Amino acid sequence: MEEGRKPLIIAMKGHPGTGKSTLAHALASTLKFPLIDKDDIRDSTFHLQQQHSIAAASSSSSFVSLLNDLSYEAIWRVASTQLHLGLSVIIDSPLSRPTHFDRLISLAASAGAQLVIVECKPSNEAKWRERLEGREKSWHKPSNWEELQKLVEGYKGCTEYDVGHVPKTVVDTTAPNVGVEELVSSVVDFIDSCRGRFSKCVPSSS
Repeated sequence: MEEGRKPLIIAMKGHPGTGKSTLAHALASTLKFPLIDKDDIRDSTFHLQQQHSIAAASSSSSFVSLLNDLSYEAIWRVASTQLHLGLSVIIDSPLSRPTHFDRLISLAASAGAQLVIVECKPSNEAKWRERLEGREKSWHKPSNWEELQKLVEGYKGCTEYDVGHVPKTVVDTTAPNVGVEELVSSVVDFIDSCRGRFSKCVPSSS
């Protein structure tokens, strides 16, 4: 981070399989920012969910939701520590609900940080599906297109919320002849443009 410059929160957004994590890792490598991945935290709750399932003879949706909320709380706390140290961070999560976005607004305000959103939204559904079903399987993420559609339907449209004055760029991760390096370059250009007009990019807590 340049001397005197406010720390930056780069918040990834997008459904599973959209290329969000691949782009987040590439950005973190390029910018040398700490990467805070919600899946890393969620992965660590496997034994808790397994023990609960054995005790209850089922995996109750309320307990699963509780562990998911706990995972978000953990990434907010880890991000807060880094930001208050003056470090910029990349937060990799679906950012699917307005309440998660509101928490980011509060986090940015408390740390005096600048918030930008990078949303991955593939235009080619066939490539998206191929990517989703071809990736390494995870016990807490959809492994096929039908499971993803069920997840998206469960959101009931809440993922398409207004981010107000917070700068956001939408990235097509299935654009033809566009690789990860080009995507990273476009996001970095976007961030630089926000930095250049800092007064317009600082998130409001109102």
